[in-house]
Amino acid sequence: MKKRQITIEHELKSNSENIIWRFISTPEGLSKWLADEVTQEGETMTFTWGELWSHHEIRTATLLEVVFHELVKLRWDDDEDPEAYMELKVGKSDVTNEFMLTITDFAEEEDVEAMRDLWEDNLVRLRRTSGL
Repeated sequence: MKKRQITIEHELKSNSENIIWRFISTPEGLSKWLADEVTQEGETMTFTWGELWSHHEIRTATLLEVVFHELVKLRWDDDEDPEAYMELKVGKSDVTNEFMLTITDFAEEEDVEAMRDLWEDNLVRLRRTSGL
């Protein structure tokens, strides 16, 4: 089933590209806000939510593109929509000159609002753990 694209823009509270990049591109950074644990082996990233000894979910994704200090794009290995991907992109706002995080993700039509809510929760966690 074809999914609908979702785009979320979020202003970041940092002017340090290095700090921002670390939080969106490394397993250590992503583990602080996107999942409970993130590991990487080559082009494969493994995301774990919850504790392994209790209720948990594990998903793997393949890195499609990485542009230093700009974007990370990956595809969930279990996604049935061949056009779906998740992208975390950093750029400067033309209006405020602040760094912006643009998230692109995909969800089935009935899950769009739940996906937006999930990303908003993730962004709150990013702000709380990093100050971004």
